[in-house]
Amino acid sequence: MKKTSIFLLAILCSTTVALAQIDRTKYPEPAPAPQINIGDPATFTLPNGLTVFVVENHKLPRVTYSLVLDRDPILEGDKAGLTSFVGDMLMGGTASRSKDELDEAIDRIGARIGASSTAASASSLKKYNAQLLELFIDVLFNPAFPQAELDKLKKQAISGLAAAKEDPNSIAGVVRNAAMYGKDHPYGETETEKTVENVQVEDVRNYYDAYFKPNIAYLAIVGDITVSEAKDLVNQYFSGWQKGEVAKHQWPAPQAPQGNKVVLVNRASSAQSVINVGYPFELKPNNPDVIAVSVVAEILGGGASSRLFQNLREDKGYTYGAYGNINPGKLVATLNTSASVRNAVTDSATQEFIHELKKMGERTITQTELDLAKASLAGSFGRSLEQPSTIANFAINTELQQLPKDYYKNYLKNLDAITLDQINAIAAKYVHGDNLQITVVGKTDDFAEQMARFGDVQFYTVTGDPEVKVAITDANVTAESVVDRYLTAIGGRAQLAAVKTLKSVSEAEIQGMTITIEQLVDQNKGIAVQNTKLGTQVLSKVLITKDRVTVTAQGQSQELPADAATAYQALLAVFPELNYATNNTKLELDGITKVNEENTYKIKVIQGDNTSVDYFSVESGLKLKTESELSGETTVEKYDIYDGIKLPETITIVNKMVPMPLKAVTKAVVINGEISDDELK
Repeated sequence: MKKTSIFLLAILCSTTVALAQIDRTKYPEPAPAPQINIGDPATFTLPNGLTVFVVENHKLPRVTYSLVLDRDPILEGDKAGLTSFVGDMLMGGTASRSKDELDEAIDRIGARIGASSTAASASSLKKYNAQLLELFIDVLFNPAFPQAELDKLKKQAISGLAAAKEDPNSIAGVVRNAAMYGKDHPYGETETEKTVENVQVEDVRNYYDAYFKPNIAYLAIVGDITVSEAKDLVNQYFSGWQKGEVAKHQWPAPQAPQGNKVVLVNRASSAQSVINVGYPFELKPNNPDVIAVSVVAEILGGGASSRLFQNLREDKGYTYGAYGNINPGKLVATLNTSASVRNAVTDSATQEFIHELKKMGERTITQTELDLAKASLAGSFGRSLEQPSTIANFAINTELQQLPKDYYKNYLKNLDAITLDQINAIAAKYVHGDNLQITVVGKTDDFAEQMARFGDVQFYTVTGDPEVKVAITDANVTAESVVDRYLTAIGGRAQLAAVKTLKSVSEAEIQGMTITIEQLVDQNKGIAVQNTKLGTQVLSKVLITKDRVTVTAQGQSQELPADAATAYQALLAVFPELNYATNNTKLELDGITKVNEENTYKIKVIQGDNTSVDYFSVESGLKLKTESELSGETTVEKYDIYDGIKLPETITIVNKMVPMPLKAVTKAVVINGEISDDELK
């Protein structure tokens, strides 16, 4: 017992001495970066040209197959969207299995099989290897390409495009690429409802026949499998794949603009602006600078500690987050920075983006920034190794991108070796604050004039086309005459003025549920009501009088402030346009622009502090669209006649309170009918 006590005392003393020698005011020196123990893949090539990599990993009884096709970018033209369907069409059924049968067979063995236009993958437990490969080969070599599956995919795609056209971030991506690369370039072309509708089953099959060839394919096999087993399986299942000539495509490498290019997209309903600032340049994935460039990107906009985040969010409070990245590419590399900011600070935020880009190129990176960025990238790299697909990607990327054979093994070592002088030299080489493309989606009336100080301003549509605003040379065309023509087109002033009550019921579908929108206006009583219902349940109710506007939702009522109430109180008139001349409404004619490919007069409607924008067809005089920050966007797709008056029959509503566009179809209209007091409560 005594010996034990002496022994413990000795340990405690030695520990105390050791602790006393540690200076806890300093971070411990980092250990040398380790070399990553990634197994060298065994490589072989079949006579048909299929290149195979095998990485043995016997820790878990799983095997993963990853197939990649190395083709050039292609221009899809009037069938843009075609390649997005190929993977799902491959998984849509085979010559011997329907989609349901295929899905059931995959689920039965707990496997995963997926495909795209340039890749496919499959994985399962090793004991199901034979069944997995039979299914994988069936998908790859015996696709049925069913018409019903394409019809479903096209419907989903068109629905997604409708939502994307109302999403400022999606719009910014589309317009940025179209303006940077051009619509005649694979990176700049735009999917539309029309191009998606143009895609036929034969187009999918033609693509498959043209590009699914073994001589441009790479197959990585990772997991609980030996090289000998892999060779036998590959020869058994893939040797019959017939090689063929694959078309080559060459595209010019996009260049940065000479001087700044400011691209603006107007969305009058936007309370925020989405800003993208960047440029294209040359940096191939096998360039020795790539790892250091990734560190620069991390410091610039990689996360909460980055310069953009700290400046625009923490210091200025312009945004919830600002980010940036630099992506190398065989054809073109891009630097892109982005944030969503309040409309009022759009120009100020843009100035800060430019400031940070310029500053980054002036050798200002500190040792602390470098250390944090390297630690973040090292952590991300380490976590990625947990996925078998990562090892497969390493093997294929090494070949496709012509990387050094030890690129991934030495990644952490090479990352750690970057010095402060080197990183500042790399930043100065690739990052600059001029010759930028500045793309902004938002309420341009609030900031367009201020943005001119950054460069040449160009307006674009949401589909990535330069906006053609036609000046009006006819002196007889005024804002007032356009509104008068609209009133005539829907029934005439006398007939419209005779309408004292209006009750309409519309239905819209959201996530499989039917929403009913009921609007009631009684001009005699000076009351309007808007009910939104799910079945018999009232989701929200807006009660409007000349004195107040009350919104009720989930049992809670709230009176709107005066500025917000004004916009709703316009609904007290069945046809507000009849009263523009007498209620101090100001109208401004802002040229001719297009709505859904139709020329329209753009009219700003200013009522006190509220401004909305109406678009009236040049041809028919009908109102095609209304925008405002408060109520969002309403687009009229079809009119119908009710008691001699033309009213919207089908409309699409986009509002920040609704997660996706709502297409509302009118089910009933009652003009000058009796509306009870109970209905108006």
